[in-house]
Amino acid sequence: MAGRKVYCGMFVIILIITATIIGVFTGRKQRMESCPAESFRKAAVAADSAVCSDVGRDILLSGGSAADAAVAALLCTSVVNPQSMGIGGGGIFTIMDKNGTVKVINTRETVPKDFRGNLAACSYDSTGRPQAQQQWIGVPGQIRGYERVHRLYGRLPWSSLFQPTIRMAREGIKISKILARYLPIAENHRTRQLFVDAEGNMLKEGDTVKYEKLADTLEKIADHGAEEFYTGETARDLISDIQEAGGSITLEDLRSVEVTEVEPWNVSVGEYTMYFPPPPSGGALVSFILNVMEGKEGKERVPTYHRYIEACKFAGGLRKFMRDPRFNDITNASKIIQKEFASYIRKKITDNRTHDPEYYSVTSDVDTLGTTHISVLDEDGMAVSVTSSINFIFGSGEYSPKTGIILNNILTDFCKETNQVQAGERPPSSTATMILHSKVTNHTVVIGGSGGTMITTGMTMALMNFLWFGKSLKDSIKTPVVTLFNKKLNFECNFDKEVIVALRALGHKVPIFQNAVNALSKKNGECIQAVSDERKMAKAAGY
Repeated sequence: MAGRKVYCGMFVIILIITATIIGVFTGRKQRMESCPAESFRKAAVAADSAVCSDVGRDILLSGGSAADAAVAALLCTSVVNPQSMGIGGGGIFTIMDKNGTVKVINTRETVPKDFRGNLAACSYDSTGRPQAQQQWIGVPGQIRGYERVHRLYGRLPWSSLFQPTIRMAREGIKISKILARYLPIAENHRTRQLFVDAEGNMLKEGDTVKYEKLADTLEKIADHGAEEFYTGETARDLISDIQEAGGSITLEDLRSVEVTEVEPWNVSVGEYTMYFPPPPSGGALVSFILNVMEGKEGKERVPTYHRYIEACKFAGGLRKFMRDPRFNDITNASKIIQKEFASYIRKKITDNRTHDPEYYSVTSDVDTLGTTHISVLDEDGMAVSVTSSINFIFGSGEYSPKTGIILNNILTDFCKETNQVQAGERPPSSTATMILHSKVTNHTVVIGGSGGTMITTGMTMALMNFLWFGKSLKDSIKTPVVTLFNKKLNFECNFDKEVIVALRALGHKVPIFQNAVNALSKKNGECIQAVSDERKMAKAAGY
């Protein structure tokens, strides 16, 4: 009888323990399944459009890696936002694998062997675009980069990454409000023929546009691999169109395209290690501003914004050091990310006034907006931060009728920065594809932006809001920002009017701009925060 009581007692205890364990796991599952809006349990994609975020998510759901999803979402963006990027351009990937190893893959455009542009006397038309656009076309590296990324990190078949975009290009897609905003630019260039109806009238928001030639090209690349773009029929058709338009790229230039695979630079930002590409990427400039502000940030709004703007002006003056290390000495660039250099610059910031441009050695750059960014996190913990560009809106405005490809004008990024370039060299860039990781909290942040030189300032402001000022990722990105555009302050709508008045009093010149930041954030055991910037009417996706 006593034994039976003991067994009964043990059985009750086991039931209690089992119920407790089940309750714990059930509670955890319920918490994970009830992630708040715009956050996800396992994986997420933040692209420049809801359509392309969905494409990336579907690739993840099909068993693809973060790298697969990034490539598929980029291909999608080339038809949803063709003003921003395409396979006629290039980009930079920063990738962290599931073991925490980070690698940078640079697939940006390069200088052709017979480059004809006059770097010392770059001239622009009344719309602010460079004259003789065909002279500024760089050798596209985008597809070669996709090939390398897929080979290293891909799980799904190469062809499957192209299928969603091929389908959209053939069936047609609705012109979004964002794309419609830029169609007047396309109207003045060869790209016009992409956006006219049967009567020759320009399409408008809500109309359907098809990219049948591009669909043919993508299908060939999907079937035959990257070599189709660089040595196949597509290569011959593309070069024929470029040379007919007066460009200087040859088949030899295409055949010689190489992808650069390098270790990232990294700096500490509080408890985080921040990884980013070395020059010619502009990641070092974001790091520089954060280093300067680490000793100057505060709760008072006007002094904080004033110091931030001053740091951004110094960053503008440092852009000339963002050169291709394969052809240039980047010793000075490596010093930019050091804490000692930030301390030196911090002492040059005066809290009661701003200064003339010469004080900051500001370079004479041209701001461009033809850029997109995608952030991805998959179930295994792989993270991808990638920015791709054709430089100006619709790139050079040159269009290849035989292939459906819009061509970049990336070589204008050399303008007035240097008097000499070499074949194969990549121009300086504001691109900052970043991954931050904290071992303390097992927290990963994947972030990047678009908007030309405004990438630097827009991303820095978002990171300051998120890392230092306690804002959520969404609020950090959504908060109205001040940035530098053509060396003048630009305040976003709804920016604090009192701060604007106070900054004017300090001597800052205040004269619209479009920068956008897309980011993901995941702490151990928590839902993924996923934010696609509302400035581009975008939306993230995940599961």
